[in-house]
Amino acid sequence: MLASIRANQPDLMPLPNTFQFGVNYPDLLTTFAEILTGIGGQVIEVADYEAIADHVRAYYGVTDNWATTLPELAHLADVDLTTITDPHDLARLNLAIIGGELGVAENGAIWVDERHLPHRALPMITQYLAIVIRQSTLVATMHDAYDRLTVNATGFGTFVAGPSKTADIEQSLVIGAHGARGLTVYVLTDS
Repeated sequence: MLASIRANQPDLMPLPNTFQFGVNYPDLLTTFAEILTGIGGQVIEVADYEAIADHVRAYYGVTDNWATTLPELAHLADVDLTTITDPHDLARLNLAIIGGELGVAENGAIWVDERHLPHRALPMITQYLAIVIRQSTLVATMHDAYDRLTVNATGFGTFVAGPSKTADIEQSLVIGAHGARGLTVYVLTDS
């Protein structure tokens, strides 16, 4: 059966040119924050990594099983991701702090690629996820995001938007069903 499927595949087509819809938001950061908050995440504007560290300590409290891929926040982590070879060893991870490449205002999504994911399971297996992005990387739409992405240069990547949630079963909303129970996005402001 697989041989038959392979023999009858359509010809490969080039990707279409990106469509531009002229969507402009007066303030990308405000729109991004409103959308992300609406889907269950939170956005914290910060001036530097020290402000992130202060907020992480205050918001998440003193705990263990923290990991980060950001050297500027390595002093917060007690889990060294460079020593983990089996993603199953991340099952007890409480907080992962990673970097994001860009944020999308229209849907609150953040693009994260392999440079910030030593383990692809990291943003999904942790109890709580924090992503750090720069305000200058915010774009209006997914079309704008795809114009900026160079997946062939970075390899694997994924968009993350809000904490994991589902309402499939009995129409009851469950947060953290398939991934992180909470998402905080720290936006390093351009000031």
